[in-house]
This record gives sequence, C-alpha cells and structure tokens, in this order.
Amino acid sequence: MPREDIALTTPDGLCRTYAFTPKGRSAGPAVVFFMDAGGIRPAVFAMAQRLADAGYLVLVPDLFYRYGAYGPFDPVEVLQGDFMATLGPLMATTGNAKAAEDTGALLAYLDTRKDVLGKLGAVGFCMGGGMAIAAAGTHPDRFAAVASFHGGNLATDKPDSSHVYVPHLEAELYIAAATDDASYPPAMAERLERALRGAGVTFRSETYPAAHGWMKPDFPVYDEAAAEHGWHELLAFFDRTLR
Repeated sequence: MPREDIALTTPDGLCRTYAFTPKGRSAGPAVVFFMDAGGIRPAVFAMAQRLADAGYLVLVPDLFYRYGAYGPFDPVEVLQGDFMATLGPLMATTGNAKAAEDTGALLAYLDTRKDVLGKLGAVGFCMGGGMAIAAAGTHPDRFAAVASFHGGNLATDKPDSSHVYVPHLEAELYIAAATDDASYPPAMAERLERALRGAGVTFRSETYPAAHGWMKPDFPVYDEAAAEHGWHELLAFFDRTLR
C-alpha cells in the first residue's frame, strides 16, 4: 500500500506523520518509528517500509515539525561539516518530553484505525532511542516492546532523561549499543541498566562492534553486517512481543 501522509494535531501544531501499511493485511500490530537527528529523508522511509514489509503498520512522526520546513539532509554532507550548526536548531525544538507528548496524538490516530490490534511497539534510532523509551514510559499501558538502536544520552542529569521514565515502563526493552559511541559510554549504560534492574523492567542489552549510527543506510558509518544483525534482532523481538 502506498505511504499515507497525515497531519496530526498536537498542542504545538500539526505534526507531519507518515504511515506505512503492510500489503494484504487486514489487522495486526503497529510500531511507532522515532527518527534520528538527520530528520525525515528517503533512508528513514526505506527503513519504515522494511518494517512494514515484515507485517507491521509503521507510523513515522516528523519530530521537527515545530521548526518548520527543512531538508531533506544528506547525512554524509552534513557530517563533513559542523553538523550541530545545521541540525542543532532543529534538535532544539524537540526532546524526550516533547516526543512523549506528541505520542498522544499518534495514539489517538492509531485508535481510529480498524487495522491496528493489541499493544504497540516503538523503535528509535540515535536521538529517537531515548524518545521511544520516554514515549513508552509516558503511555505505559499502550506499549509492549521498545527497541533503541545507538540511542544517545539515555541516562543523563536532564529532567527528561530517558532513564527517568524507566520506573513507569511496562514494555520489554531491547538496547542496541555500539562499541564506538561517545554519546552512550559504558558508565552511562550502567546507569541506565541499574535503573532498569531497580524497576524490574525486562530488558536485554547488546553491544555491536560498530560506530554510532551503524543502522542508518545513508550514514558514512553504516555497517551492513551489523545492520542486518540489528534487523534480525528487531524483527525477532517484535514478533515475540507483539504477535
């Protein structure tokens, strides 16, 4: 089925959102896809389509909607220069708390669809990893599974740090980290996992021999072998928890 382009009303305006529906599906599980800081672009759509091809309705919100029009960006070009000069103003318009708030509009939309059954999954990449955790912690009765791939800053001193939402989680969590990732060093991983154990959250963490961003096919650090392993783990995780 072709991609559906939707405008969802949030407290801060209209959030551009994209829905990918599996071919031939009557009803089944849905997954919310939280993007990385590179924003909406063809690579994000390709990843969402792959998840839809595996049988999930996939909802991709443009978390930079508060900023206005932008891009699409080519991550290779952006990362060759001062990437924060380009992406920083967009990133400043969102965060874990705002993404969790936006999720309310996504849930309201999914409730209107007769082809969505059961609890939801969430997957996030880079900045989206923490947002997926925050969304599931804010709406614990709606999410059964959350996956974070090379999520950054998952346990910091910020008031909306991802680990703050952990005590409210009812979802199972899969954390895919990287050996080369300054945004998620071992001490931070231990802080997050300590919070998860303390809250009794079922989780599994795995460290990939790769760099931050390895799952994104348009990133210069894309690692095909590690990415394929990541897809295998993600689909097995969702198949077990959502079907």
